[in-house]
Amino acid sequence: MILADLLQETYLALSANKARSTLTILGIVIGISSVIAMVSIGQGAKIQIQTSIESLGSNLLTILPGVVQPGRGIVSSGRGSAQTLENEDLEGLGRIDGVAAIAPELQRRFQVTAGTGNNTNTTVSGVSPDYAAVRNLTLAEGAFINESHLRNLGRQVVLGATVATDLFGDGSPLGKTIKINKVNFHVIGVLAGKGGVGFSGPDDMVIVPLSTMQKILAGVDYLSTISVSIVDKERMNEVRDRVSEVLLRQHRVSEADFSIISQEDILGALSQVVNTFTIFLASIAGISLVVGGIGIMNMMLTTVTERTREIGLRKAIGAKRRDINRQFLMEAVALTFLGGVIGVILGWTVAFVVTALDLIQTQVSLASVFLAFGVSAAIGIVFGYYPARRAAGLNPIDALKYE
Repeated sequence: MILADLLQETYLALSANKARSTLTILGIVIGISSVIAMVSIGQGAKIQIQTSIESLGSNLLTILPGVVQPGRGIVSSGRGSAQTLENEDLEGLGRIDGVAAIAPELQRRFQVTAGTGNNTNTTVSGVSPDYAAVRNLTLAEGAFINESHLRNLGRQVVLGATVATDLFGDGSPLGKTIKINKVNFHVIGVLAGKGGVGFSGPDDMVIVPLSTMQKILAGVDYLSTISVSIVDKERMNEVRDRVSEVLLRQHRVSEADFSIISQEDILGALSQVVNTFTIFLASIAGISLVVGGIGIMNMMLTTVTERTREIGLRKAIGAKRRDINRQFLMEAVALTFLGGVIGVILGWTVAFVVTALDLIQTQVSLASVFLAFGVSAAIGIVFGYYPARRAAGLNPIDALKYE
């Protein structure tokens, strides 16, 4: 049987019962489109996480007090608490070759109120002037904290974009007064909206001088974090080791009472979570492919039964076993191929709609499309083989006698 005849017979057989063929294809369509949509959403989430992490600062090392242990978070050590970073650590870190800038930070959550009567509970960060450069922050208006504010325990604040809107609406907060923990502060700047950096990001933050935070608002002399910007990304591991050596020496401990986390560490951990979740969702969606394959097998077995006399007649006039086998196998593959094409289009459309609605920026990869076609073809072969083999194995005399 030549290919043209085989394709024609396949078309006639599938179009003879359009409703059944359509319902059989539907299972494959749902499975393929679900897999492509889930994978594209996972890839988009991964890219957004990467962008968010990189937006926090370039070539960044973050030093945390205490020891980070897998599954247990920050565990106190050293002096018996997780308050092991102090202002004295900054001088030693600043002398390390390869360090571009250092930004100490002390964070607390306070109720912040404005003269408008609006209030919000948000993160208040005491920082140094280098914080803006290290964390890639840009100002929408006004100025940032400077050395004079730091030396004089200044009562100046810079508002994140979300906090500025919550407190002052669409009006400019510059020159206005707010209260943090019942202490008056003068607004000197507003950060440009950044977005996408999660809980306690710069949009939902109030920035004050570090000295003011330590001595007036929090009443402590330690630091929450120290951010270290590296000159060259290639030297990240080298500088990380030097930072560890300096802090161990300054803290006079043999085992670290601090943790150093790089952007790669954070990105790797989050990417692993996203990848696992994407695989999990795609696997669930893939179950419908198995169901669709079973539907194809069921349809083909029914078709073999209905066309028993036709098979007998074909074999009686000279059709060989392999011709019958190819015919029915082609019909099964054609069903899955059509389902795969429609599924890819539908999955791509779902991904586009999700992006258009600004729910998440999806990314459809060619690998997932090729995988979808490969899986659909494999399903057609695997689940179509048994019915085709059964049809090819029928005895022509018995088939002709079949009622």
